[in-house]
Amino acid sequence: MLVVVKIGWKEADTARLSAVLKKALAGKVYETICTAAQFADFCRLSQQDKEGTAVVFALALSRRGITRSYLDMTACLLEYPDGLTGCAGAVITDGPGELFTKKISRELIFLANQSGCAFPGKPLVEATGSLYNFNTQAAVQRITPYEAYEASAVRLIQKVQHLTASFGSKRPLHLQVLLLHASSRQTSNTLLLWEMIRSRLNGKAAIEEISLRNGEVVDCRGCSYEACLHFGEKGECFYGGVMVDQVYPAIQASNVIVLACPNYNDAVSANMTAFFNRLTALFRKDGHTFSHKRVYALVVSGYSGGDIVAEQVLDAMNCNKNFILPEKFALIETANAPNSILRCSGIADRAAAMADRILAGW
Repeated sequence: MLVVVKIGWKEADTARLSAVLKKALAGKVYETICTAAQFADFCRLSQQDKEGTAVVFALALSRRGITRSYLDMTACLLEYPDGLTGCAGAVITDGPGELFTKKISRELIFLANQSGCAFPGKPLVEATGSLYNFNTQAAVQRITPYEAYEASAVRLIQKVQHLTASFGSKRPLHLQVLLLHASSRQTSNTLLLWEMIRSRLNGKAAIEEISLRNGEVVDCRGCSYEACLHFGEKGECFYGGVMVDQVYPAIQASNVIVLACPNYNDAVSANMTAFFNRLTALFRKDGHTFSHKRVYALVVSGYSGGDIVAEQVLDAMNCNKNFILPEKFALIETANAPNSILRCSGIADRAAAMADRILAGW
């Protein structure tokens, strides 16, 4: 089943989005949801009734950015934490200006994912008012930016339907899990959370852990596209180090990537940011294989802001680097003092549920 959820259509100019969506949906059978009440009814359906449904969020932004319709729709996602379990999603966003398309879309992906919706790699097609963000694609394909927008929307709907078709398939016979972190085991609540999860994975998956601490990951310094492509085609990067020697081979061998991300000033750590940036070289060579790998995040904040960090991870790894975002990809906790994660109410059950999601695949 294919469902199109229209958000903001009565509060924004939708002529361009409507034309692109018509092109992308040509020949397809689908249902349309236009109001929060209809969306709430859909979220209340049983998982069996929604299993394998592709949900396309068609998001129209106003000149103020956010719309009342958006607030009402996302309220449904918060009210029904399992409302989209069994579904896979995609987002097509159209805005009148140059701001807000990525910010609001990223939040929508996060909230839908927390409600159980999986997303394929690169699940977002965003159109700014000028379509300047399609200039590069247009030049490569020798078409206009508008035609590049149309083509991207067509491919996205095909991709999300392909993902739903894979639901229920058996997980790989050999499940290889890679944990990446940049924390100290003596003080890290995030690594304690990982140990709780790992204890349920032992014997059921092969596990490798790599530390990115102590400045071992030199950040990307902006090689030319040609230089990055040259090294990437060989599975290497100009700056070498632990990324080339350990991280690249481990990612190539893994089915699942788990990122341990404590909250540093409402952001991932500098070493994790460097990892995101340095992954570009391998992405140029193996980006198509990333679309078969799942990414999870363990986010622990001392005070608040875990959702901000989780959105950074999904933006980098799912929207940008093409990894699958499985349902409820992020386990977000709050714990400040060393070892205090162990005293969080219900933490053992939540860690067990995360481990089970990793093992189940979908």
